[in-house]
Amino acid sequence: MSHRIEQGDWLEFAPSLPRNSVDLLYADPPFNTGKTQSAGAGSYHDSWATTGDWVAWLRERLEATLPALKPTASILLHIDWRTSHHARVLLDELLGADRFVNHLVWMYGLGGSSPRRFARKHDDILFYCLEPGAYYFDPPMVPATSRRMRGGLKKATDVIDIPSLNNMASERVGYPTQKPLALLGMLVGACCPPAGTVLDPCCGSGTTLVAARGLGRNAIGCDRSPDAVELATRRLTEA
Repeated sequence: MSHRIEQGDWLEFAPSLPRNSVDLLYADPPFNTGKTQSAGAGSYHDSWATTGDWVAWLRERLEATLPALKPTASILLHIDWRTSHHARVLLDELLGADRFVNHLVWMYGLGGSSPRRFARKHDDILFYCLEPGAYYFDPPMVPATSRRMRGGLKKATDVIDIPSLNNMASERVGYPTQKPLALLGMLVGACCPPAGTVLDPCCGSGTTLVAARGLGRNAIGCDRSPDAVELATRRLTEA
């Protein structure tokens, strides 16, 4: 299996990708939280003047990447409550509403709460395909909870219950908003065929790339942060 990681902006990186070469685009872009995300191993800017500016930023990058996707490819866009509704409209416009497959909810337990609203404890992952009926999908299996199936497995639902990484987690590498390997392993295994190619154009600490390599997929990553690229490269080497 091969891997490629480059430092640079997603928009500038996308034209370098060969046409019809990517099986799965997983993008975990900045969420437009209005602040700089920072941790011991790096940081990144996460603020746009308006939500419309963020949507325009994302539109440019998705449009530039579409030629690299195979007709059988899938897109997983990982976002949160701030922009998920805007992003779904954007993907409907770019691909067609009939290309929508799932609105996945990644449920986790960490984070704060508020006396003025229900605690926000999930991210959204929008799952789209390029050709209905042609995209790859291998349903993930999770432990069954019903009395009848206890001890067995069942197909995962669109609500994914995988804990986020706490400060003491052994896989934490000190990069902000790092996602758990278990989550990316499930998504890559489900949506990218064996020996296929996974692209993460906001690769951060490299979790998507590590998951892809561990599952026998090719991995391509890009990030604006030199710290992120260095960290992702090291994790792939160690893996």
